[in-house]
Parts: sequence; structure tokens; C-alpha cells
Amino acid sequence: MVMVPRHLILFLALLSVGCADLSGSSPMATSNDKTPLILVSLDGFRPDYLNRGQTPALSALATAGVLADGMRPSFPSVTFPNHYTLVTGLYPDHHGIVDNIMEDPDITPKSTFRLADREAVDDERWWDGATPLWVTADHQGMRTATLFWPGSDVAIQGARPDQWLRYDAAMEPEERVYKLLSWLDLPSDQRPSFLTLYFEHVDVAGHKFGPQSTGIEESLRHVDAAVERLVAGLRRRNMLDRVNLVIVADHGMGATSAERVVSLDDLVDVADVHVVSEGVVTGLRAEPGREESVERHLLGRHDHVTCWRKSDVPVALHYGSHPRVPAVVCLADAGWLMLSRRAIREGLAKGRSVPAGSHGYDPADPAMAALFIAHGPAFRDHYRQAMFDNVDVYPLLCRLLGLRAEPNDGRIEDVQGMLRQ
Repeated sequence: MVMVPRHLILFLALLSVGCADLSGSSPMATSNDKTPLILVSLDGFRPDYLNRGQTPALSALATAGVLADGMRPSFPSVTFPNHYTLVTGLYPDHHGIVDNIMEDPDITPKSTFRLADREAVDDERWWDGATPLWVTADHQGMRTATLFWPGSDVAIQGARPDQWLRYDAAMEPEERVYKLLSWLDLPSDQRPSFLTLYFEHVDVAGHKFGPQSTGIEESLRHVDAAVERLVAGLRRRNMLDRVNLVIVADHGMGATSAERVVSLDDLVDVADVHVVSEGVVTGLRAEPGREESVERHLLGRHDHVTCWRKSDVPVALHYGSHPRVPAVVCLADAGWLMLSRRAIREGLAKGRSVPAGSHGYDPADPAMAALFIAHGPAFRDHYRQAMFDNVDVYPLLCRLLGLRAEPNDGRIEDVQGMLRQ
């Protein structure tokens, strides 16, 4: 008989327990798997929405794990630029998605990028100014899955996530959760280590009802129920404490109204300008030969709006160097909008009135602060994180996944205090 040393027997016993399928059925529950990371976006979710009493699941995660006082978005504080910042660590001026509406004469036949224009959004050339995290992960041998994260259904640098879906607003939140959980149930050689999930419902309600209204509360309950389903699904798989969960928003929401609108027509002859975008941030350029007149009328401080040459945008906004930024950038004061009379007429003709809420304002505006919650084995318990910039999320995600980060504008030093030592 071969005698096995006692210490070796103990080691083998511990090893067999550590590698057992503790869930009884889930293929996830093996100790040698890389800790998965789930990045969830709740579009337009302000940190103070947690105080409305409508979000018990989110509040429980925030209490148990990490809750930030707020996360400063990048300028302009709108959806596509900030979602791309979160997964690249670059300011919009550096990654090239400089607004929800932008122009680039070198991209044809669709030289204007609009969220509703599927053909334009699908064109890789708009996105090739940066490498998003799922592409970096793919290059380093990691499997990924994305559900509706802006840009994730585009072949960036010829690559897509291993699992992905084209954005479909009609897909209910619970369906989105079940789909993500199904990806976690894949066999180990197909299972993603980095996953994203996206919900637009709070942002939609914020625009319609305004951030202080009771009308937004149904959307808060709706997304919180989806988070609870995600938590319950992870718990059933014995994964809740074995997955790093990072919940973010892209921006906050400010109250607006038809009584707080600056008319572009009152500042400049609109026949002299080509308007790229308008609202909180208005981007435009002078028609040929009208540059001097347009600058004379527009540049500087006006009632409730300030306009700059792109080269003179305040340094703190990290904006104005990219070719896609229009020649003149105007920013409305908090709570105000700048619109042309034509835009108002066209909106009313399509059944759209001036929104009750909007965003895009200076990231220093408290109403623009975004939600940040983190929970999982990498994060400290009951930890309150000071306000930080959203460019810092990318190096944090890379640290969690063990990936070599691309060059970025973030600072891991500003957020690593939330991690366990």
C-alpha cells in the first residue's frame, strides 16, 4: 500500500470542495473561473433618485457595497458620448463621439450622425477613434457579451462582442435580464467574463415628466424590479457574491420648461448659420462669408446662454479640439434650452413639446451627477465613495478584469479606494 502524507490528503480534500458545483446545476459555480464583471447602465439615473423610496433593490446593493456621492459625466453630458467614455476612459473630444448629433464630411453617404438613423450609427467610421472595452477584451483572449450598450452592435475595428443584440426599445427590462443570465449559463468555454446591460426607461421618463415629478417614479420601480431579478438570478446560481456588479448612469437630469427657452433667432440671423444640434448644447457653423457677422452676434455671454469658438471652450470641459465639434458651441444655463423657432415648430408638428427635463449641461452642475453603485468580491463593504469623473470607470473595469488598458484619460488612483486591499 502506498502511504499518502496527511497534509497531501487535506490539500486534496480542500481542492475537491473548492472545485465542486455548489449550485447543484449552474456551470458558473467553479472556483477556478475568472470573476465575471457585469456593467449595468441606468440611463439618466441621478444619485438622489435613491431617496425617492422606489428602489429597494438598488438601495440594498448600495448599502451593502459601494455608493458614490455621484459621478461627474463628461461634456456634453448626453447619452452616446458618455456611454463611450465609460468603456474607453476617454473624453468625448478624444474618442470622437462628440454629441448625440454630429457631422463629419469625410463619412459618406451619411455625414450626419443621429441616434434614430440606424445606417449612420452602424457605420464603424464614427466609432473608430477609440477601442472600447469589449474589443480590448477580445484582443486579450476574453469573451464578452453586451446587451444594448451604445456602440456594442457595431463592428468596431472589425470586432463585435461574442454575444450581442441590436438595440430594441420594445424589449422589456425583465427580458433583458433573462437574456444576460442565459449568457452566464453557457458552457465554460463559451461563457463571457465581461457583460453589459442597458436600461433607458428612467431617462425617457425624466425627459417627459421632469426629475422632480412623481411621474418618474414608475420608471424607477420598473428598473429596480429588473435589478432585483438580476440579483435573484445571480443568487439562484450561487453567484451573487462571486460576480462584480457595477451599476452606472451616463448623466443626470435637469428640470426644463417652455418658459425657459432662449430663441436662437433673437441672437443671430438663422439664415447665416448651419445648425448641427440645439437644445442644452447648440453647435453651429457660419455659412460661407458670414463668419464675422455670426461671431459678432453670438460669441460671449447672453441671457441664460454662453457661446464660444470651439478653440475657446473652457478647459474644464475638455472639449473643442476634435474636428467633429462645430465651429461655435453654445451652452445654456442650468434649466434653460436654446432652440430656433423652426425647431420648436417642427417639434410641435410631430407632437413633441419642450421637454420637462433635459441634460447636456456643465458636468459640474449637481443635477448632471450620475449614479454609481458597485458590489462584489472586489469591492469593500458599506463604503461611501467621493464624487469622481466618469473617465475613471474604464481603468477600474480593466483592473477588475485583469486587462491591459488602452491609453485613457482616467485615474485609477481616484477610485481604487473602493477596492478591497
